[in-house]
Amino acid sequence: MKILLTGASGLLGSAFAQAAKRRGHHVVGITGRYDGPLPGPAERKQLDLADLNALEAFALEQFPDAIVNCAAISEPGDCEKDPAASRLLNVALPEKLALLARHLFATLIHISSEQVFDGTAARYYRDSPPSPPNEYARQKLESEHRVNELAAEFATTLRLPLLMGNSLAGTRSLHERLLLSWSKGRATPLFTDEYRQPCLVDNAAAVMLELCERSDLKGVYHWAGEKCISRYEMGQRIAQHFGLPAEQLVQAAQRGDDPRFAHRQARLDLDITPLASKLKTQAQAFADQLDALIVPKPVRSWYHSQ
Repeated sequence: MKILLTGASGLLGSAFAQAAKRRGHHVVGITGRYDGPLPGPAERKQLDLADLNALEAFALEQFPDAIVNCAAISEPGDCEKDPAASRLLNVALPEKLALLARHLFATLIHISSEQVFDGTAARYYRDSPPSPPNEYARQKLESEHRVNELAAEFATTLRLPLLMGNSLAGTRSLHERLLLSWSKGRATPLFTDEYRQPCLVDNAAAVMLELCERSDLKGVYHWAGEKCISRYEMGQRIAQHFGLPAEQLVQAAQRGDDPRFAHRQARLDLDITPLASKLKTQAQAFADQLDALIVPKPVRSWYHSQ
């Protein structure tokens, strides 16, 4: 297949491109300002994704079999500061890609987020009513609606959780940020009362590939790791995985300790059964996710001096 991939240099996009290459697919990767090495895509294109006319012209020129949208402004704070700018990538872009998918008769895989839920339920199912608590979540939910309205017969929306993995720059994922903080001598407070269901990007990429290759799984689905664990436990186990003193580097905290974080969702537990029952790819335990993590390049000198 020829696959047009947005966000090809991001944590998830890069993992998807490499997985697709291993399966023999031809990936055309679109990046923004990133101009470093890009493993995976057979072709790459630097493009301002806010320029929807340029994107449309490029997509029509490529005529892909599938479109995979991994591009987003995913930091909630950035969306709150400039909602108009973030809407261009989080809403207008998927809307344009849905129109293109319909025009080209191409499969569309659109990435959404667990954040569309407010974290008050014990578990969230495909048909659970969303209740987005912030601007980022509202934009992701709106993108889901636009994609479904414009390209329901071609599109799969995949809601993903907190993602683990090794980014190209070594600064994007949870373990990379923690190691960077620890390398500067900072102990990290992590919440004991905030639960997430982390997933390795390689595992998510395998699911996305299966969805590209099938025509019978359209609509909204959830994917995540095997179970929810607290942010605090994640930090502890990451430190232990790298042979570092978790008791010194990870501090127990609660969301209510700081008013800035009191609004964060308490628990985002996703039911993945409808998708897991139909795919070859299976959800991973957190221990298996840890096994894939490497020491990121920016902190290797510090790490090996410990």
